[in-house]
Amino acid sequence: MNGDAAEWHDTALLRAVADGDEEALGRLYDRHAGWLTVRLSRRCSSSDLVDQAVQDTFLAVWHGAAGYRGSGDVAAWIWGVAIRRLINAIRRDSGRRRRPWWRPAEPTMVLSAEDQVLVGIEHGRLGPALASLSPEFRAAIEATVLDGLSTAEAAVLLGVPEGTVKSRCHRARQALRALLAEAHAATDAPSPHAFPWGAP
Repeated sequence: MNGDAAEWHDTALLRAVADGDEEALGRLYDRHAGWLTVRLSRRCSSSDLVDQAVQDTFLAVWHGAAGYRGSGDVAAWIWGVAIRRLINAIRRDSGRRRRPWWRPAEPTMVLSAEDQVLVGIEHGRLGPALASLSPEFRAAIEATVLDGLSTAEAAVLLGVPEGTVKSRCHRARQALRALLAEAHAATDAPSPHAFPWGAP
């Protein structure tokens, strides 16, 4: 099955899920849970949190399938749901580990560098810049840059030719550079009221 056919089938399954078809949800799970687990595992060192995020993802797909508007790859849409669920799972786990001094100590989970970057991206300048990209460009950048997949691996994941992945990454990087430069210039621009007592 080629990428277009696979994507059409995913779209049909997601629409069926939106209509309450549990079998369609099961098929989406069988098709996507494996690679989701692999990709999320590259972001988080805790298999328990990854498993929880995967389960939460498909619960969210079940309740929110109608929110898919048909733009972009279904796999990319599911990945967007999954990464938000992982961030939430990491935060919940971190909150539980802020225990009062009288409670017994629990085993400490050390967040990987990828975990810390993951949470940091959402709140730094890169988060809004990534969010402003088209779903296709964002999925290509996340797969190749954040997840470290080769363009060939990303092509399989996204169901598009390898050349398309390369082109999307190139155009996405150009857009990100422009957006980040614009954000930097806006941040560095002095406010007219920055120095109420005159120039520094």
